[in-house]
Amino acid sequence: MLDERTKQVLFAVIQCYINAPGPVGSRVVTKKYSFGLSPATIRNIMSDLEEMGYLQQPHTSAGRVPTDVGYRYYVDSMRAEQRLINKDFLLELNRKLESLRKDINAFLDEASKMLSNLSHYIGVTMSPNTSNTTLARIELIKYRDNQVAVILFTDEGVIKNRIISVDASLSQRDLNRIASYINSHFSGRTVEEIRKVVAKELAREKVLCDSLVEQAMTICGAVFSASPGNLYISGLSEVLALPDFCDIDRIKELLKTIEDKHVIVRLLDKIANAEGPQVIIGSENTLDEMKPFSIVASTYREGSRPMGAVGIIGPTRMNYLEAISIVDLMANYITEMLSDK
Repeated sequence: MLDERTKQVLFAVIQCYINAPGPVGSRVVTKKYSFGLSPATIRNIMSDLEEMGYLQQPHTSAGRVPTDVGYRYYVDSMRAEQRLINKDFLLELNRKLESLRKDINAFLDEASKMLSNLSHYIGVTMSPNTSNTTLARIELIKYRDNQVAVILFTDEGVIKNRIISVDASLSQRDLNRIASYINSHFSGRTVEEIRKVVAKELAREKVLCDSLVEQAMTICGAVFSASPGNLYISGLSEVLALPDFCDIDRIKELLKTIEDKHVIVRLLDKIANAEGPQVIIGSENTLDEMKPFSIVASTYREGSRPMGAVGIIGPTRMNYLEAISIVDLMANYITEMLSDK
């Protein structure tokens, strides 16, 4: 634990560094904050903080910058009541997203842009994992001889399209009957529940004496396979404008990470069951590709079920209080929207 005076100096250094990247010296802290301490005292405290691992000195003659450990202490010290209630952001959410409520994919695409515009970092949103969504209805359309276009509608507003292979002898009339059977038996169930029923029925094939039921089960097995939600990413240009990414290697790292969306999906999946905004800082990332960055993310829910996630990715020199506030507002807004459906 840090005493109050040492904590104040640490937070002052972090705030100075967030506002303007570059080593922070004791004189800067003295001028900006009225602690009633001399530059020499501030310098001694900063030296102690360096020994404890909260600060580091890039060059012998330079000031100090926060470490990931310092940022972690700073973030953990924030209280919920400190979060910023951005009324302008809420008004903008209602204005821009109200018309998109029935199309969650368009909604989340726009939401990622709003997260980026407000934070000036990268905004990410992930639509519900198919396993957690509830089937509203399914449509089957003959595409080619042995291929069918499947359109899956969910109660959450997610629409999934895919092509599957089927028995070439199936006519459109057969497909309509199969779709009707699936809708009457499975509408209102989650995809995960449907998968379990189908697996059980297919394991007891002898009870599938009706060819229609057998075909329906086979199609269900192909359609209701696990798949992550869609990922929407906005604001790469916002981050590239930051001084943190002034060298080409950092830019290449960032581009590679954003290009490989599976990295971000895996990261968001890790926080699926967590309550409230989660902050992962630099070296805390278990995924090597994400270690140069920090992420603030939160799960949105329908009732108690985690559905998807929203988040902000940026440099470790991130305005964490602002990012946490924005992400929390967005996740709560989407949770309330799903509850109203």
